[in-house]
Amino acid sequence: MDVTSELYIDVQPKKISIALTEDKRLAEYQEEEQSLSFSVGNVYLAKVRKLMPGLNACFVNVGHERDAFLHYLDLGLQFASYAKYLKQVQSDRKNLYSFEKASILPDLPKEGSVQTTLQQGQEVLVQIVKEPISTKGPRLTCDLSFPGRFLVFTPFGDKVSVSTKIKSSAERARLKQVIESIKPKNCGIIVRTVAEGKRTGELDAEMKVLVSRWEDILRKVQQAKELPTLVYEETSRTVGMLRDLFNPGFENIFVNREDIYREVHDYVSLIAPDRADVVKLYKGSLPIFDNFDITRQIKSGFGRTVSYKHGAYLIIEHTEALHVVDVNSGNRNHGGDSQEANALEVNLGAAEELARQLRLRDMGGIIVVDFIDMKLAEDRQQLYERMCELMKRDRARHNILPLSKFCLMQITRQRVRPVTDVAVEESCPTCQGTGQIKSSFLFHKVLEGKIKFLYYKLGIKRFTLHVHPYVAAYLNQGIISLCRKWQFKYGFGVKVIPSQKLAFLQYEFYDKDGQEIDMKEEVEIR
Repeated sequence: MDVTSELYIDVQPKKISIALTEDKRLAEYQEEEQSLSFSVGNVYLAKVRKLMPGLNACFVNVGHERDAFLHYLDLGLQFASYAKYLKQVQSDRKNLYSFEKASILPDLPKEGSVQTTLQQGQEVLVQIVKEPISTKGPRLTCDLSFPGRFLVFTPFGDKVSVSTKIKSSAERARLKQVIESIKPKNCGIIVRTVAEGKRTGELDAEMKVLVSRWEDILRKVQQAKELPTLVYEETSRTVGMLRDLFNPGFENIFVNREDIYREVHDYVSLIAPDRADVVKLYKGSLPIFDNFDITRQIKSGFGRTVSYKHGAYLIIEHTEALHVVDVNSGNRNHGGDSQEANALEVNLGAAEELARQLRLRDMGGIIVVDFIDMKLAEDRQQLYERMCELMKRDRARHNILPLSKFCLMQITRQRVRPVTDVAVEESCPTCQGTGQIKSSFLFHKVLEGKIKFLYYKLGIKRFTLHVHPYVAAYLNQGIISLCRKWQFKYGFGVKVIPSQKLAFLQYEFYDKDGQEIDMKEEVEIR
């Protein structure tokens, strides 16, 4: 049975949040600060800051507070060719030297040294492959690649590779022949799984887009005056996720801001014209995540303790070296089942929730799972096979080892960005941890004072007040509610919106354009 997926995009002034649901259940969640400039896939023209012969690597300044790390093996086999071509491009600021005419030099030896290949202060074209994590700077490569929907373009490669997930030998041969006939000289192409069955015209159109992207980068390199310089910025997180995730099972893509809606609609129209109607602009008064039950799932899905079936729960701890997951049966009613059968049932449920949590939190590196002890080897094998099956939906590269006799499972999972860790415990927004707050019975008086200040002092006539759903219910109760009285007093531009993300006595004001108005407690109304 096919899984139906829906994507929800919440665009706020300070961050963009993206939630992917599968059969209405939250499967992936990512949030990105609007001001964040670093992203996997970005390409920089930068200088080598320091050589590290002991590590056979170097540090490169790409503008981050910590220098980025570039290992010798990440220079790529074609480094000599591209380094020579880079100098040719920079030598003439008017005419771009065609990369199809570039000379191909011998491959870089795998046993070589960074000392003999690079020099301190040398300019290199690098791409971020791993975000800054904890105390480490970004991880870089010189083996550039630019993914499209059907193809991945690699400058200075010369090989055409077809995804191993395409099983038909005839289709693999057809795709290889098509790409060989349309690809420019001095570039390699990886054919992605979704290219199966696609016509030559579709593949050729995307090839031209990718080649044009590479030529734009070269022009920026040609004109670069200051280093480091960002010469290619990866597509927005929204479009980036769509590029990798989009499938015919997408029933809806909801976006709450018009400019991002247009961007997403244009992209879907390009890659799947017949599915463009699934992109919809959300215009509801409730926050988009509240309306579609995403906020509740985020609050219940993150945190140290995660409950699942019949009272069992997981405890998830994050350390510098690895992630540790403990499986507990909790206050589960064992019924008439044997202890062994009960342990297997709890562990199978834990495996299902764990596979979801790995995607949801984007947990990477080493994950150690302490399942409930099972004596029978066939039960341990069944659990291992079930975990492998559940992880097939995970796009990140991973490896799962069979359970040890102590019922420990070790999993490694590709890590390219810090683990998503959403704080679900709410700190008191009104007392700031002192334990002393003003009378909650008079809270509506505080809110009216803020409204009065906005209306008369700041001259803002149209705004929305976001409060906890319980407070919103109190303000809206009755035929002549408090909210209605405020509207009679200060105009019908005053609206009260329930927001599940807020704590009990927390509130936020937004203007008619959706920008937050800072009305914290220090703005006292007399």
